[in-house]
Amino acid sequence: MSIKVAISQIPPVLLDLQATIDQAIETLAEAAAKGAQLVVFPEAYLPGYPTWIWRLRPGSDMALSNSIHSILLKNSVDLSNGGLDRICDAAAKHNLVVVMGLNEVDSEFSGSTLFNTVVVIGSNGAILNRHRKIMPTNPERMVWGQGDASGLKVVDTPVGRIGCLLCWESYMPLARYALYAQDIDIYIAPTWDCGDSWQASMNHIAREGGCWVLSLATAMQGSDIPKNFPERERLFDDDEWINSGDAIVVKPFGGIVAGPLHNEKGILYADIDPQASRDSRKALDVTGHYSRPDIFQLQIDRSTKPPVSFCDKKE
Repeated sequence: MSIKVAISQIPPVLLDLQATIDQAIETLAEAAAKGAQLVVFPEAYLPGYPTWIWRLRPGSDMALSNSIHSILLKNSVDLSNGGLDRICDAAAKHNLVVVMGLNEVDSEFSGSTLFNTVVVIGSNGAILNRHRKIMPTNPERMVWGQGDASGLKVVDTPVGRIGCLLCWESYMPLARYALYAQDIDIYIAPTWDCGDSWQASMNHIAREGGCWVLSLATAMQGSDIPKNFPERERLFDDDEWINSGDAIVVKPFGGIVAGPLHNEKGILYADIDPQASRDSRKALDVTGHYSRPDIFQLQIDRSTKPPVSFCDKKE
């Protein structure tokens, strides 16, 4: 059964959560009107990937970094208090499966730590899975904490079985293997990476995992940075392409069938057949007949890792 997917690399309203949610809802309506059943957004789309971290001067820009981080914290998503309700309602309204990247604030324990999170929302508006990036890359560690493996799952949806890894998590072979071992149909890789080398990696994953691969970054120019961004003129040039986006769809066993959508702030559409994933694994099934569990073994701890456990004595 063929389904239509929509991959949106429209830039967010950076550091403005409610305005970016408004924009995402408009995108969902547009994609639904064109017959999409699955809509994918970039890494950290709500309220934008912290691209400034790659431009700040180590040590000397600490005050500026702290100031920007404070704005990001105030505009991050609190899932436990309904921070995604408007997106979930729009998914249900349009009968869409939605994959959304976001900056998530931990309000349950610290109230301050942020996570790079991706959620899968079902066509009924329910959050089916939350995955927090398990290893932020390089200066990302100044922004996000490390997630646990509780979201390292592939979930059933009306469009097939979906699993997600964020950006360079796709370079973690054991994390990929964890998804392959759950009968995956569609591997979704929201990222900030782009270009030929990243596309080659996505082709490899489609071949290795025998699954569809959907990947994208945010297509963004300097002119997309809001005018009120702290020290905007020093950090960004209006005419530069900060990220080219490069949304792609790769078929099982490799081969790009749509994209890359390069230097274009738009939506990439493609028709895919989830059944093709299982069909492609006849020759190579890395967690099946190619796995050799008598030689190799992998154990994954998917239990949640709260920082504290309270035991209140009952009267």
